[in-house]
Amino acid sequence: MTAGFNIKARVWRVSFGTDDVVGGAVVTGTYAYTDVQARLHERPVDHVFLQQGIETQKTFQMMVKPSTLMIYDRDEVEITWPPEHRFYNVRFRVMGDAYTNFHPREDRGYLILDLTRSVRAHANQ
Repeated sequence: MTAGFNIKARVWRVSFGTDDVVGGAVVTGTYAYTDVQARLHERPVDHVFLQQGIETQKTFQMMVKPSTLMIYDRDEVEITWPPEHRFYNVRFRVMGDAYTNFHPREDRGYLILDLTRSVRAHANQ
């Protein structure tokens, strides 16, 4: 594993299947990538909003290696290693991405993802 990258993650490509018998949407997904090397940073909440009583959404930043992965907005990232990680088996939704200015074939390149927690209704979390 690359120095500084201390977790492994799985990337889910979320899609919508056909509606069920009562017309509800069926969310499904498949693995896009597994055992992706990553590092997760939690962004601090703006205390000005907290003081005003405005609810804020927690955001995270994840560095992913290699930079050639095709991860899109609305994909989901699930931390799969180490098992004692604070967010083990927790999914995050990708809100945006940015590439470093290294050449794609260069080993120093990585992908920066902006994430938010993905919370599903009626799920056991």
